[in-house]
Amino acid sequence: MSSDATSRHCDVLVVGSGAGGLSAAVCAARLGLEVIVVEREPVFGGTTAISAGVIWIPCSSHAARAGVGDSRESALAYLENEVGNRLDRDLAEAFLEHGPRMLDFLEAKSHVSYALAAPWPDYHPEVGDAMPGGRSLWVDHFNGRRLGAHFANLRRPLETTMIMGGMSIAREDVPHFLRMTRSLRSALYVGRLFLRHLFDRIGHSRGTRIANGNALVARLALTLKEIGVPMLLASPVTRLLRSEGRVTGAVLDRNGRPVEVHARRGVVLACGGFPANEEMKERYYPHLRAGKNHYSLPPEGNRGDGIRVAREVGAAFSADSGKPAAWTPVSLVPRSGGPAEPFPHFIDRGKPGVIAVDRRGLRFVNEANSYHDFVLAMFEACRDESRVEIFLVADHRALRRYGLGAVPPSPGRIAPHLRSGYLLSGDSVEALAAEAEIDPGCLSATVERFNREAERGEDSEFGKGANVYNRFNGDPTHRPNPCLEPLRTPPYYAVRVIPGDLGTFMGVKSDAFARVLDEAGKPIPGLYAAGNDAASFMGGNYPGAGITIGPAMTFGYIAAHHLAGVEPGTDRAGTGEAKSR
Repeated sequence: MSSDATSRHCDVLVVGSGAGGLSAAVCAARLGLEVIVVEREPVFGGTTAISAGVIWIPCSSHAARAGVGDSRESALAYLENEVGNRLDRDLAEAFLEHGPRMLDFLEAKSHVSYALAAPWPDYHPEVGDAMPGGRSLWVDHFNGRRLGAHFANLRRPLETTMIMGGMSIAREDVPHFLRMTRSLRSALYVGRLFLRHLFDRIGHSRGTRIANGNALVARLALTLKEIGVPMLLASPVTRLLRSEGRVTGAVLDRNGRPVEVHARRGVVLACGGFPANEEMKERYYPHLRAGKNHYSLPPEGNRGDGIRVAREVGAAFSADSGKPAAWTPVSLVPRSGGPAEPFPHFIDRGKPGVIAVDRRGLRFVNEANSYHDFVLAMFEACRDESRVEIFLVADHRALRRYGLGAVPPSPGRIAPHLRSGYLLSGDSVEALAAEAEIDPGCLSATVERFNREAERGEDSEFGKGANVYNRFNGDPTHRPNPCLEPLRTPPYYAVRVIPGDLGTFMGVKSDAFARVLDEAGKPIPGLYAAGNDAASFMGGNYPGAGITIGPAMTFGYIAAHHLAGVEPGTDRAGTGEAKSR
């Protein structure tokens, strides 16, 4: 069909090109359905492309092979203990049943490839049935050259999370970068990465050794390319098509012209929620309603299109969430000739010699807790302030060993960050406080109090380093506590941090088959949702690494099987849409 066509036909129309949408597309195509993927942005990948790509899938075959002692009942109990009465038990049970099947299916029938992140604990080890590892998995690296010309259309990761103008850094690379001046093995490891990147830059705008969520999207996209599934970029959906109460497709805006896509089986909405919709955020984010500040990490295209078009055909919207979004602390890195770039603070807060203080100079949280919990503590600490703003503080030794935010560890340069004002410094704690406009006396007392206990590896105030998740984010080579060290080596440094989000938790209501529900709780025929367009069944809680992408992929898999009339995990025809007609 030429690009000038005013209509197209398929079995399944998938709206959105993140993990949820692409997983639905791959699964539907592998089940024999004709699929079209459409994406609002001129690049594909959505929020997944800038994420870590980790998935939370309890009881995966990877875990079973590794001898992890887990069960679906234990994982459900953990979710119940975490979420309480906000948990949608039907969806939780569907996710836990089909998540491992989804991963097996995609690893067998696509280029998707994961490895068990064995040491990655659940985020709240103190909660009943939490696991010290084995439920989260990270995606394997990928050679972007395999995408050919499509590599240029893959959304780049956040610029601040790459180095040397486009070199991706995976979580497993980080320890080698931190040790490269102290370990020959790590120096050789990093050296090989640098040489590969320099070779890549001869013919590419960035490195082709891609990792994290970028690798996941690339693996799914390569599969779709090989199958022959078209992906229409720069094609926002303006409305859904209906016939006799059934969703039968959608209207796209293609270069200013309407194009109808008629979907015989149905439409899967996976547009990434509404983190770029300022009106919706002001309505549902309490701190924005109060006139405070915020920075959203997801792409500008995540404007709630899927939620909007679903509501136009009668979908119910669920605002019943304890937290409206997945929070993360963010610092803004100045860029010459352009807007500041965001840096998400996932792991630096847990390192020895780093503390977080509010403008009064007081610690307010266990710095090594999850990023979601950290921002919740920021909101509370700044409740009476006009802005939500805190500071990560480190001494010279910690900064050069671990880095701080976008500031690299040794031998990376810190001078550019000092000149830009991103990194604040002072020859004494009091001088740093004056530079950051923090109460000098209070900050000095906070550091002295922290140092006395950190010397012994203790933190009686907040318990930094006291649980397995904290220690996972620390330095395993540091004793006696991998998260604690006194701040005693001048100069002292600080980075200003504000609240941000990784995506929204509120969305349209859906059932265990990923079908979108109307206000009466009945499925809207032909309409499905996966990812952040669907309301989180975890009630706005964030229990572990990968709890957004794991369910997004799983419900994309479930939707595809239901559309094909096949029971997930079997070869039997089921009770899905295809058979019911």
